Amino acid sequence: MPSTHEPSASPVPGTGKRTPVKAALASFMGSAVEYYDFFIFGSAAALIFPHIFFPDADANASIMSLATFGFAYIARPIGAVILGHFGDRIGRQKVLMFTLVLMGASTFAIGCLPTFDQVGWLAPILLVFARLCQGLSAAGEQAGASSMTLEHAPDNRRSFFTSWTLTGTQGGQILAALIFIPVVALPDEIKYGIGWRIPFWLSAVVVLVTFFIRRSLHETPEFEEAKKTNNIAKLPLAVLLKFHWKDVLRVVFCAFIAAVSTVYGTLAISYGKNIGNMDESITLWLVVAGNIGALFTQPLFGKLADSIGRKPVFIYGAIASAAIMPFYLRSMETDNALLQFTLSIAVFSCAYAAANAVWPSFYAEMFSSKVRFSGLAIGTQLGFLMAGFAPSIVAAIGGLEPGGWVKISLFTAGISLIAVFSALTARETYRVPTSQLGSTPELVNK
Repeated sequence: MPSTHEPSASPVPGTGKRTPVKAALASFMGSAVEYYDFFIFGSAAALIFPHIFFPDADANASIMSLATFGFAYIARPIGAVILGHFGDRIGRQKVLMFTLVLMGASTFAIGCLPTFDQVGWLAPILLVFARLCQGLSAAGEQAGASSMTLEHAPDNRRSFFTSWTLTGTQGGQILAALIFIPVVALPDEIKYGIGWRIPFWLSAVVVLVTFFIRRSLHETPEFEEAKKTNNIAKLPLAVLLKFHWKDVLRVVFCAFIAAVSTVYGTLAISYGKNIGNMDESITLWLVVAGNIGALFTQPLFGKLADSIGRKPVFIYGAIASAAIMPFYLRSMETDNALLQFTLSIAVFSCAYAAANAVWPSFYAEMFSSKVRFSGLAIGTQLGFLMAGFAPSIVAAIGGLEPGGWVKISLFTAGISLIAVFSALTARETYRVPTSQLGSTPELVNK
């Protein structure tokens, strides 16, 4: 995490001191909760759920199981509209407390669900419902956390501090994988019985820790100043779509890059197991290695973006991800563990991590504080639909068949290029003061 010495930063007139370190810590922990929950669900969807929530463990069961992973992304745009509205109306901190509790409750509930053998098709229906609740929570978590951290950060270090929001995702994924690896090593009777439930139940511990950290974080100076001057939009969505619709579209297409993460963390696990005949625990250790590397590289990429700009770092991350992914997938068909781990770290820690670290500041800086939560939430969640359904889409077109690495790689290249072209249309904002971000003459009196 950042140093505990908070750098000096000029507060907004009439408000309290900015607290970038505390905001970054709260964002880190919130993202850790979200992606702990999402990663154990993704891992279970790839390795466990086909056996317990569907009638048989054939290819169709695997596709249906991966589809449940994507259902959260259907709820996300709806949640983005609702939570974005309240985030811009009543404040970032209140909404972030709600998203934390909802995510924790949904994940714990998944661990309590009956299986297909116990209640038939009601089991996957309940699973989808719980997954939809996870999606509603996630719709506001990263947008709120990124908005809050950016508005607390000094103007010249916004990318560094907001990068910790996404670095929290790596912390959550590492913790989830370390807990899930022993589960997949259990005998089948235990693994498909109570074993798979334990990681979902343990999410309650992470939620409680984060709850007490986040509860003490005060609202951002920008939002407090907006309240004092009565500069809060009555209907943020209307203002957003009238004055920022082009920026929303940019964020949507840039956010396609998130599909690299789900390909890497969910689809590649299935590919390694089904095509490469890899041990399940090894495929999970590959993800752990990539995420551990990203813990160190993402803050560095964030710092670099404060020096040279958001666009070059983001574009590098997208292009490098597309270039390295086919080599990583091919390595999973070999017995060369050193090559597999090297390429796992390369594609995630050294390539995708660049775009992942920068997007919280890159996207958030396209919007004014009046609509930042809404713009960031709606834009990212619409774009994340691609990430959510990437595993099931590519699996359905043969990505989990022999030679499927080609289809997976072409898909990754396609979504990466879309993100690159969208990023090229955005203006560079790393030298723009926070108070002037996203401002247009028309917004002054709206």
